Amino acid sequence: MVGQKRKRSSLPPQYATAGDCCGGGGGRRKRLAGGGPDYLDELPDDLVLAVLSKLAASASSPSDLLSVHLTCKRLNGLGRHDMVFAKASPASLAVKAASWSEPVQRFLKLCADAGNLEACYILGMIRFYCLGNRSGGAALLARAAVGGHAAALYSLAVIQFNGSGGAKSDRDLRAGAALLPEAEPHPANLFMADWWASRGVQATAKKPGLEAPAAATGDSDGGGELRLCSHVRCGRRETRRHEFRRCSVCGAANYCSRACQALDWKRAHKAQCVPMDRWLLAAGEAQ
Repeated sequence: MVGQKRKRSSLPPQYATAGDCCGGGGGRRKRLAGGGPDYLDELPDDLVLAVLSKLAASASSPSDLLSVHLTCKRLNGLGRHDMVFAKASPASLAVKAASWSEPVQRFLKLCADAGNLEACYILGMIRFYCLGNRSGGAALLARAAVGGHAAALYSLAVIQFNGSGGAKSDRDLRAGAALLPEAEPHPANLFMADWWASRGVQATAKKPGLEAPAAATGDSDGGGELRLCSHVRCGRRETRRHEFRRCSVCGAANYCSRACQALDWKRAHKAQCVPMDRWLLAAGEAQ
């Protein structure tokens, strides 16, 4: 390739470089201090972009990308291509709060605009929770979630659960549940579920004061019944009484977390959830 004219790719104007890697131009190949050819200067732009994209994908810190931009004019220009920003690794995007500045925000935005889902998530969370830009932050989180970013999808579900950015009346459990995909249960969860099932412990709930005795539920901890999470694929059990929260509507289901509550709502509880008082009234009328 030495001696051949460098093949230029059709880059957008904002990424075009003025002259060769070491400055100057006029088509004249620059020589190193020792008199040898500058082989980097002979590489076509497309090949350099491919190398920079690989570097961005494996970068272990933001400084890895910055060092490329400081190398020379050509790498500085090609390093700003969307292809490089789109491949930036999560580690290269992990900015610290103490280092936050407008240039950092611009860098994350460039990566997000290039389609980097991790950048969309990070900048979306910062804007929504730290900078108070609810609509802008939610839009970035949504973009990441649509692309399959699991953390962004979960964050949007949390926002729906809590009505974040709005009033308390904006809470929407159903909408939050719809955002949570139910993955295959982890082997540890399957083990716990089978463990309790083999001991006759079931994820049944009673209204306060109606708990079954410890012997009936396989509880050997003393002090009353310890409940299982009502999401059947969870397998977690309370470590103390009343550790898990009941469904605030029917009081007949217990959950270790909002995630399990949302997943169980989508799986089965939305068809079972009836306020306990209304159920008792209906039962009395039927007698």
